[in-house]
Amino acid sequence: MFTRSKLSTTVGLSAAAALLLSACGGSGAEESPNEGLLEGAEITAGSKEFTESVVLAQITSLALEDAGASITDQTGISGSATVREALETGEIDFYWEYTGTGWVNILGNTTEDVPEDLFAAVSEEDQENDIAWLEPAQFENTYRIAVKEDFANENDLTTMSDSAAFIEENPDQGRVCAASEFINRDDGLPGLEQAYGFEYTEVVELDLNLIYPQVGDSCEFGEVFSTDARIAANDMVILEDDQEFFVEYLGAMTLRQETLEEHPEIEEIMAPISEQLTAEVMMELNGRVDTDGEMPEDVARDWLEENELIGG
Repeated sequence: MFTRSKLSTTVGLSAAAALLLSACGGSGAEESPNEGLLEGAEITAGSKEFTESVVLAQITSLALEDAGASITDQTGISGSATVREALETGEIDFYWEYTGTGWVNILGNTTEDVPEDLFAAVSEEDQENDIAWLEPAQFENTYRIAVKEDFANENDLTTMSDSAAFIEENPDQGRVCAASEFINRDDGLPGLEQAYGFEYTEVVELDLNLIYPQVGDSCEFGEVFSTDARIAANDMVILEDDQEFFVEYLGAMTLRQETLEEHPEIEEIMAPISEQLTAEVMMELNGRVDTDGEMPEDVARDWLEENELIGG
């Protein structure tokens, strides 16, 4: 079964009390809205290494387990290519992906030829790889470049075009902190510099989690994710992508077609969850992990229970 982290003393006592009431015939916990739908199913969960991907995997795992599935946790896989390979080879059954990543990095298309309905195009094309995309959530988490708020104000920086001009005039203040994947992706740093016709003076490669505190120190500019609560927590502002280089990055659960065919109930279980996952919700959940220090599983469980998406 899915491995659980330790709960706080208060929560642990509450859970124990609820269990005792249930054993005595009481009606402590609410029933699961999907009880028994996945009874006997064995599903392996995957995710990328960053907070949002792990939180989404925890949300999904808890919802599927609540419906009766046995979940094996293989979350925290480093790199989009690695986790996608794990999905294709059957090492995992699902993980959450983004439409822009699917279009460019997985399916090999360009950032210049993007269909109007990107999700439909990605979903249809990926069927050839026996990968299913469930209906996307109500949030987009795209790459962005951010700077310290006071640095932006001092130098009148509001857009990426502003920053390109600034770096041309001030090469000594043109350092960017970025993670390895962004540095090497066509829809990341290389494409961004080409689209805006400039180059950063220096690229400082860091683990994604180290970028936020280093902006304003090791570098003036930093790669960020648009739903990351650490942007505000570190007094940073996002530069507007005024040339609309970054493609749409809607979040959606991807899973092996074989898994979906064997357990079509997964789509029914996940639909109301995706419907409630907005940008505001994701930023709040990400913040509870990254800035408040809570465990992803605890954050996921709280949100699911508060919205009556699993049994309480």
